[in-house]
Amino acid sequence: MGPEMTTTLILAATALTIAAMLTVAASRAWQGWLELKRLELAHRRTANEAEGDVGTRIELAAVRERLKKLEAIASGVEL
Repeated sequence: MGPEMTTTLILAATALTIAAMLTVAASRAWQGWLELKRLELAHRRTANEAEGDVGTRIELAAVRERLKKLEAIASGVEL
């Protein structure tokens, strides 16, 4: 094996090592991005559930108010 062959093998091994390192870095970045999106979706889901709770409370309060009005009408009291 001559000196040119050794140099060529070293350059090829270096290029292959760099390509592998870039692939690993890109894979980790992709996994991080996916985890970020998972967290965003979980946050949106939690926020939507909280809004649903508030909406349910408002609706329940409205039903209670209507019930009071109906009870007042039934007892003959005018509002």
